[in-house]
Amino acid sequence: MKKEGIKPIDMLVVNLYRFEDTVASGAPLEHAIENIDIGGPAMVRAASKNYPYVTVVTDPADYGRIIEEMKSTGGSVSEKTNFELARNAFSLTARYDAAISNYLQSIDIEESRFPLTYTVQYKRSQIMRYGENPHQKAAFYSELSVDQPSISTAQQLWGKELSYNNIMDADAALDLIMEFEKPACVILKHSNPCGAAQSEDSLSEAYKKAFAVDPTSAFGGIVGLNRPVDASTAEAIGDVFTEVVVAPDYTREALDILTRKKNVRLLKVPEIALGKSAKKQFLNTRRVVGGLLVQDRDLGDVDLDKAAVVTKRKPTADEMEALKFAWKIVKFVKSNAVVYAAKDQLVGVGAGQMSRVDSSRLAIIKAGNAGLSTKGTVVASDAFFPFRDGIDEAARAGATAAIQPGGSVRDQEVIEAADEHDMAMIFTGMRHFRH
Repeated sequence: MKKEGIKPIDMLVVNLYRFEDTVASGAPLEHAIENIDIGGPAMVRAASKNYPYVTVVTDPADYGRIIEEMKSTGGSVSEKTNFELARNAFSLTARYDAAISNYLQSIDIEESRFPLTYTVQYKRSQIMRYGENPHQKAAFYSELSVDQPSISTAQQLWGKELSYNNIMDADAALDLIMEFEKPACVILKHSNPCGAAQSEDSLSEAYKKAFAVDPTSAFGGIVGLNRPVDASTAEAIGDVFTEVVVAPDYTREALDILTRKKNVRLLKVPEIALGKSAKKQFLNTRRVVGGLLVQDRDLGDVDLDKAAVVTKRKPTADEMEALKFAWKIVKFVKSNAVVYAAKDQLVGVGAGQMSRVDSSRLAIIKAGNAGLSTKGTVVASDAFFPFRDGIDEAARAGATAAIQPGGSVRDQEVIEAADEHDMAMIFTGMRHFRH
């Protein structure tokens, strides 16, 4: 280079071929292969390795700050900035190679949705004070691009940083509240619904009815709402210690009221108002020691108007509305899950019990503790009733109709029990375990 008078390269700017976009468009393998960038990643990696002397720019979002630094230094870029850019560049090439690997590892294999090797990348967005417990360290990582409602893209309007448990619970609240079309409120504690209600036109009424389901558990809970929070709803929430409120928006009056509370966190997720239509499928992961469980997100849905009525008596119109409401809720309760509900209010929740009949009994106890009656309610179960005792328990509590997936070897015994109690029962054919 010295002999030929070649000056060393001190800046490399590369925009890689958009391989991920090509694959997402459904392009065939031949076209996808042609959009694998070869020279670009090679140059980026080589220059990044030499970061003390080379500025590597791989993101147009960095152009502005680099130009400003060069203006202030007479044309140079600091080694500190070069290191940050090189670090980002290696992350980019790692993500790029992961996308190519995941795509190629899913070609011509059984269950191609799950590649033979699975590589993912997330960006750290928050260091937390601690994890689930104070002795555990924790951080929150976000996807690099999110195309649907999420806590990672929520706008926090007020309050302290979200904790590990806040994010877990707020995510569950967001998922559940988007199931409703009418003005609705859900209240969650430890990722389980402890209150839920809907109203024809009043968000504050929905909140008050949801709170009444279990006022004790609602203390320090997470509130999800599917309409902009107005002053009357804010006043009702403000009377109770609440960790997080998740809503599509807040009126100015509502913000004035809620920001008087130092400990509440206010999250704005506008897409909540779009309901279930805004939810999209993705691969859901859960870490276990030595491995990773990967499955589709549970977006399974059933047209309950076409579900099988298996008893002699069909549900009345009011019972059918209550069954639809209960089915929305039970899907988001930890298994074994049994809930009692009216057509516009959750009445009792039995969550996480080792036997289904115990979940039913717990739901009845919880309803009684709140001063609510299970008489005239409906009962929903996230999986089949394995024995008739669950239906017998529901009938003693005063439930008049039931909804469950069906599929037990003792289904006929369970159906006969419902007929004996003159209960209507429908089978959905779809289970919603939540572990």
